[in-house]
Amino acid sequence: MKFVRRLLLFILVIVIIVSSFIIFNGYNMYKDAINEISLDKKVSNIRNDVDFVSIVDVPKYYSNAIIAVEDHRFKEHGAIDIISIGRAIISNLQAKELNEGGSTITQQVAKNLYFITEKNFVYRKIAEIFLSFDLENNYSKDEILELYFNTIYFGDGYYGVKQAAKGYYKKEPKDLSLYEATMLAGIPNAPSVYAPTVNPDLAKSRQGKVIRSMVEYEYLSQEEANKIEHN
Repeated sequence: MKFVRRLLLFILVIVIIVSSFIIFNGYNMYKDAINEISLDKKVSNIRNDVDFVSIVDVPKYYSNAIIAVEDHRFKEHGAIDIISIGRAIISNLQAKELNEGGSTITQQVAKNLYFITEKNFVYRKIAEIFLSFDLENNYSKDEILELYFNTIYFGDGYYGVKQAAKGYYKKEPKDLSLYEATMLAGIPNAPSVYAPTVNPDLAKSRQGKVIRSMVEYEYLSQEEANKIEHN
C-alpha cells in the first residue's frame, strides 16, 4: 500500500511539473506576442482595414449561425467553456482520436489575432487562453464576435466575411440571404474542405449542420430550416 501511495504521489508530482512547464511556456508565448504589438493596436489595425465590417452591417441571422455552430454558449461563458472542453475530451477519448475541439469563439479570435502561424499546439492553446481573458475583459461579446468574422479564413484566399461574401456571392455582407449566410457560417471549420468552390457536396452537408444547430438552439424554426435546405 505504501508503494502505491508513493507511486501515485510521484505521478502527481510529475504531472504538476509538466503542467507548470507547459503553462510557463504558453504564458511566455502570450507575453511575447502582446509585447510585440499590443492587443489595442492589433484590434485597431483590424478595424481600420478596408475590408472591416461592423457587426451592425451583417445580417443578424449570420451572427446567430456562427454562434449556433461554433460556440452556442458564447453569450453565457467567459474566456473558456469548461463544459465544452470536458465534452470534447470525453468525445475524443471515446473516438481514440482528436475529432472535437473545445475552443470558444474568443479563443479562436485569440488564435487569429496572434497565433495563426504557431506550430506548437500545446503552448499555443495556453497562450490563447491567456489572451482570451484579455479579450473578454476589454471587449464586449459583440465586439469579439465582430473580430471573429473579420479575421476568420473562408477558403479560396478570402479572409473575413466581406471578402467571402464578395468572392463567393458578389455581395456585400449586409445583402447575404439566409441560405448564403448559413453556407458561409459553415466554411471556417475546415476551409479547405467546406469551401463551396472546392467541395460543393461537403459544403452543403456542413451547411446542413449549421441549420440543424440553429434549429436546436432556437435561432430558426424547423419550417424555416426546411425552406433553406430545399433551396
